Amino acid sequence: MKACHRAENCSYVLSNNSKHIRIMSNGTNIDVAGAINTLAETFGKLFQMQIDVANTALKALADVAEPLGKTATDLIGSFTGAATQVLQSVSSAIAPKK
Repeated sequence: MKACHRAENCSYVLSNNSKHIRIMSNGTNIDVAGAINTLAETFGKLFQMQIDVANTALKALADVAEPLGKTATDLIGSFTGAATQVLQSVSSAIAPKK
């Protein structure tokens, strides 16, 4: 592959080791391996952040569900007790007196 020299007017040439790209004739280089590493690191961080958000959401849901479950259980217990008292009152009113 022909190297791009500063005196030449080349706009896009890969170097022989394929790790750098020379852009324009001003000698600007882009480190492709570094860019790929940075991109992979960024995706890794984004994936980890998604996992952290999911864990936090599940923990918050569990923290909300626990007191709601206790309240629902207490409410069912209270309703059952009240229904039992009503049935006892009705049956004692209906039952013949001795």
